[in-house]
Amino acid sequence: MSISEDDRAIIEAFREHVEGAVSADDRYGESKRLDREDGSTLATRFEMGEDCWLEVVVRPLVPQVRVGFLTTDRWKSEEIEQAIQDSGDTMEEFVEMGFSEAGLDWDEPPVEHYRDAGEFFCFITPLEIEELFDLAEGEVQGKVVRMLEGYLVAFGPAMVSSEEE
Repeated sequence: MSISEDDRAIIEAFREHVEGAVSADDRYGESKRLDREDGSTLATRFEMGEDCWLEVVVRPLVPQVRVGFLTTDRWKSEEIEQAIQDSGDTMEEFVEMGFSEAGLDWDEPPVEHYRDAGEFFCFITPLEIEELFDLAEGEVQGKVVRMLEGYLVAFGPAMVSSEEE
C-alpha cells in the first residue's frame, strides 16, 4: 500500500509544524529526520544529551503517531525504570504526570517499553488516528506537541544527568 501525494503533503506539513513548535525552545536539541526508505516509518529525533533522544514518528500505513524517549544507554534505561518503580507509579502514571504538566489531560496513556533493533531502549506512547488527514487538524498537532513536552518533563532528569556524566 502506498500513500498519495496529498497524504505526503499532509505528513510533511505536520512534521514541519511539530519541528517548528519546539525549534525556538532551547531545551530541545537539534532535530534530525530518520525515515525508512520504504516510507513506513517517518521519524524526527531531537538530541537531548549524550545517548538520549526524544522522538516523534509518523507511521502512515497504520495510521499512527508515536512519541517518546529513547536511549542507547542500557544503564540509563535501567535507572529510569528504577526511578519509576521507586516513585510507586506505574509507567503509565509516570508519563501521565509529564503530560499533565505539559497541559495534556490523558489518564494512564499507553506506554510501550522495549528494546528496538538491539540498539535503543524505548519508552513510547502511540497515538492512533483515524486517517492521515487527521494530521492536518490543530487538535492532533497540539496534542503531539504536548506529548513531546510531556516526555521532556517526565524524562528530563534522565537527560540532564546523562549530560553531566
